[in-house]
Amino acid sequence: MYTLNDDGLAHLRELARPAARPRRRSRQPERVSPGLLRLLDLWPDTPAVVVGRHLDVLANNRLAAALNHCSVKGQNMVRVAFLEPYARRLYADWPRVAAETVASLRARAGTDLDDPRLTELVGELSLKSDEFRRLWARHDVGVKTAGTKRFAHPMVGELTLSYETFSVNGAPGQELLVYHAASGTPSAQAMALLGSVATEPDLTPVDARPTR
Repeated sequence: MYTLNDDGLAHLRELARPAARPRRRSRQPERVSPGLLRLLDLWPDTPAVVVGRHLDVLANNRLAAALNHCSVKGQNMVRVAFLEPYARRLYADWPRVAAETVASLRARAGTDLDDPRLTELVGELSLKSDEFRRLWARHDVGVKTAGTKRFAHPMVGELTLSYETFSVNGAPGQELLVYHAASGTPSAQAMALLGSVATEPDLTPVDARPTR
């Protein structure tokens, strides 16, 4: 028997709640506040990313780009995870990351499944990725506030990083995602090495560059 977790139960209650559908208004482009952008730049040793309602990357600092090309402004984390071969090599636990990413997208969608941006994204991925279509059909819902990810980085090798997520006050749907390594570990040493070369103009391997 399938058992819903707390996030799934909350999502089910929200779907069951009767509500009049307001007339849809066109949403303004998501923008990151100047203060938050400055904060990202003040963390040269900490990979940090701001994502929007549909897991679009809205901002990132230099170390986040060096760590993970999937976390560069203009990318969509869901799209890249399923359509870019680089992501499957970078994430050491790709099946788990893929499932959690889809569950996070569904949690963010809430009851607004007619959102044009969501419809476009889910439609594209359902056509191009069997794995995404299968995971989306499971209706899993998950809100990740903290956890760990393992990376197989092409420059510095294997890393295990913890992450924390924070809602951005005054910007509904935006989240700040921050990675860190435990002090004194091989992952911390790898992050220090990556940070020492993060000022170079082109850190991205050729096979990691996005295809359009």
